[in-house]
Amino acid sequence: MPDEHVSILQSLGVVILALAAAIWVFGLVSLARRGHFGVVVWPMGRTLRALPRQRESAPQLESVELSAAERDAFAGLVRQLSNGR
Repeated sequence: MPDEHVSILQSLGVVILALAAAIWVFGLVSLARRGHFGVVVWPMGRTLRALPRQRESAPQLESVELSAAERDAFAGLVRQLSNGR
């Protein structure tokens, strides 16, 4: 018998939340099995295509040449932000 201090609405609320959680999990599992999230690893050995592939190498670095005035302005900005350290 439930505790006498728990109202019927509180007990009903727990049941409704548990039911909603069960329906949510069932919905996610059914969506995953239908392939809405890409190929999901259910049986052993399948690949997971929902995540992007890892790069084989690092992205190419980009650089630009600065003019003398731009280098001086950048050095001044660095001095200003570092308080002359």
